[in-house]
Amino acid sequence: MSGYAASREELLVRLARVEGQIRGISRMVEDERYCIDVVTQINAARGGLDKIALGLVDDHVRHCLVGDAASPERADEVMGAVGRLLSH
Repeated sequence: MSGYAASREELLVRLARVEGQIRGISRMVEDERYCIDVVTQINAARGGLDKIALGLVDDHVRHCLVGDAASPERADEVMGAVGRLLSH
């Protein structure tokens, strides 16, 4: 089980929004827009991806670490994902 089936449509909408931001950044580079504006948009896209990732981790914790499914290995898996998310 993926852990995000209940919010799959919302996840796809958010990913499409970030995809649009990335295409917009590409157009900005093609148009030789001011570099600080490009960096600002990159940060916005990164923020969108961070929110998506945190939502996925939240779903995982709520669905996979409850009751009998809880285990030290699952907790280690979640903490590893959070650590990777925070390390960028």
